[in-house]
Formats: sequence, structure tokens, C-alpha cells
Amino acid sequence: MADGREILYFDAVQHARPDSIDVRQLPDRNVNSEIRFDRLLGEWVVIAAHRQTRTQLPDRTQCPLCPSRPGSPTEIPASDYEVVVFENRFAALPGVSTDSSALADHVAGSAPTSPTEKSGRSEVVCFSSEHDTTSAQLGVERTRMVIDVLAERTTALRAMPAISQVFCFENFGAEIGVTLSHPHGQIYALPFTSPRATKIEANARRYRDEHNRNLFGDMFAAERDSGVRVVCANDEWTAFVPTAARWPYEVLLFPNRRVADIPELDDHARTRFAELYLDVLGRFERRFDEPMPYIAAWNQAPKGAEDFWWLHLQIFSIRRAPGKLKYLAGAESGMGVFISDTTPENVAAELRAVTP
Repeated sequence: MADGREILYFDAVQHARPDSIDVRQLPDRNVNSEIRFDRLLGEWVVIAAHRQTRTQLPDRTQCPLCPSRPGSPTEIPASDYEVVVFENRFAALPGVSTDSSALADHVAGSAPTSPTEKSGRSEVVCFSSEHDTTSAQLGVERTRMVIDVLAERTTALRAMPAISQVFCFENFGAEIGVTLSHPHGQIYALPFTSPRATKIEANARRYRDEHNRNLFGDMFAAERDSGVRVVCANDEWTAFVPTAARWPYEVLLFPNRRVADIPELDDHARTRFAELYLDVLGRFERRFDEPMPYIAAWNQAPKGAEDFWWLHLQIFSIRRAPGKLKYLAGAESGMGVFISDTTPENVAAELRAVTP
């Protein structure tokens, strides 16, 4: 790209792109993030104040994720594309530097290994050149292509020595906080293990040590055997509402066979995922008269947990009723204690009743 960022095109049929030259005059990249350690919580926090200036819900004619047109260059120089990945112009992670003074101030014995300087990477994944489509409308073939792209990028990013976890996700809906409405997702290559994955890994290790069994597998088997919270399933995947769901509408998609990450999924599992994922998104889309904002978050194994981790996708929404959103207020934001406005069993029944 004009400022040196990398852009990758993924197509069903390989072909040259003579029109994919970035002719823009872009300013130098101003990425100056820090990773700081919260000693009380034992968690890393990324400070990225330069993101205050990122593009915020522009008019569709000014969308930076649409293909370029004569006189209207965008982040994607080509006149058309299928799936594109590029380094985020307003990245949270590239060029991350560690705040050495904060790291030196740890309580003795409590400091983890600090992230490597200049580590991490933030990528944007554009699912389609069509601005007005959604992930729920992509179709099986394109959704499968997106999964293949996430698998390839996961493999490439995990190979970087400083990366501990690859997090692929999509934000959908203005209520969630998206800044661009074009169908897209993101990939964060984290130089540390996220708080969620750290907790899951610790619990899964302890369960294995105490019971010589897999925590993911036992939980998943119990949900499938009960069926009360199962929304839909096929021969490769099962979608269910977790028994202690934190969000008003929350679904986990588990592969029926254990794999640690997206690259380990075989061809059949990837295709069947695309089918079930579109089924779940369709139920979210039609649950209310207004669109259901959501976050789709892939939980892949952090480095060191591959031998027992069970890949899963978490889809959740802050919509709790027509015209009502779930806000993280006092208990949730102040103490991390979630108080649910819905019951998992009722949510599962409601989603099952939605016409696919």
C-alpha cells in the first residue's frame, strides 16, 4: 500500500490485478501503542490513543473498504475483489512498545514475561466488495472462503515468535461500536495471552490434572446429551447457548471433533461450519424486527495449550428485547459480575423457533 502496509488478495481463481496500485498520498503511519500491565488484575492492557482519529461511520460513498473507483481511491486499490486482508491503518498492535517503567514496577514475583517490543499485528479482513451485504447474506461458498483465509492468516501469524494468541473476530451493528459498516472482520495477533484465554486455559489444565479428562469435551458432551440449550447442529458442528451465558443472546459453536484452531479443521468441517454459521446468523437476524448487533469471536488455542484446547466460536449480542440493549453497568463494569436479563433455556428455545 502507499504507506508500506501489506495487502493480500484471496480469489477463487487466481488472476493478475493490474489495477491494484495504491495511488494515494498517505501520511506516515502514526502507530505508537504501549502494553501496560495491570498488577491488581494480572492482565495486559493496550494503550493506543492514536485510534481516536480512525474513520467513524462515513457515508457509503466514502467507505474505505469498498473497491477503488476513478477519482475515489480507497484502502483497496483494485476495482473489485472477493476477500482481502490488509494491515489496519489505525492498528492497535503494530509497533507496540513496552512501558519499561511500568514493567519494572511489578510486585516482586508477580511479573509475567513482558511482550517483545515491536510485536503484534492488527489486520482487517474484508468479506465482500459489496458494501450493503452482511455476513448472514454471504452464502456458503464465500463464507467457506473466509474460513480458509482465517486459517491461512492464523498459520502465518502464529509462526511469528513473539505472538502468543491469534484472535479472529467480527463486530456487527452500530450498537456494538463498529466504525465501518462494510462487511468485514479483524485479526489481532497478540504478543500475550488474552485474559479470557488465560482463565479458560487455567481451568482446563486444573480439570485435566484433577479428573484426567478434557473440560471442553465434558461440557460439550453434557450440552449435546441434554439438548435443552442446543439451537441447531449438523454432523460436524453443534450450536448451543451456554448454561451460564453472560449476554442476552449468546451461542457457542463447537466442532464435534476436537481441534485446537481453525487451520486444523478439514475441508468437510469448514464447509459444514459455513452452513451452520449462516443458520445461526440467520436466526439472530430474524429474532427481532430490527437487526441483532453481535460480536463473533473465535477462541483459538494460545501457544502451549494446543494439546487440550477445543476450538469454538462465541457469538453474542447486547440486544435483550426490541428497542432495549444490555448495558454493562455497575456490577458488570465495576466488579465483572454479569447479571443476565434472559435465561439460556428460553433463548435457545426462541432461536430454535426462528425459521431458518
